[in-house]
Amino acid sequence: MRLTSFTDFGLRALMRMASAPERAFSTAEIADEFGISRHHLNKVIQRLARHGFVTTRRGSGGGAMLGQPAHEIVLGDLVRLLEQDQAIVECFSPDGACCITPVCGLKGKLHAAEAAFLAELDRSTLADIALPATLPATV
Repeated sequence: MRLTSFTDFGLRALMRMASAPERAFSTAEIADEFGISRHHLNKVIQRLARHGFVTTRRGSGGGAMLGQPAHEIVLGDLVRLLEQDQAIVECFSPDGACCITPVCGLKGKLHAAEAAFLAELDRSTLADIALPATLPATV
């Protein structure tokens, strides 16, 4: 399985927020810390906020922070949300068409693999993967 950068950025940001749940992080701060696109991270944070995983505030002292305790945020739920509309193969997408679909044995195997992947993530929470409160300078 390969996750999109959208999901990667979201998981990293949440892992960082989980390291200091009482603190608000600006997207600029997180983007700079991880060397990722601020613009892309803003979109990720907006989706996470729309679904209650983070809360955001504008202005001085503003930023994003966890919207619920890290131990209540299931990794599988995060990946499902962040990978939404990202089919692992073309035939899984709503408009995906394949001429071998009627006789294809691969699609069922890939569905099972995807389900197993998400089931494994469902066994862990954000608290299980939170970063240390202080990150090394090389991160």
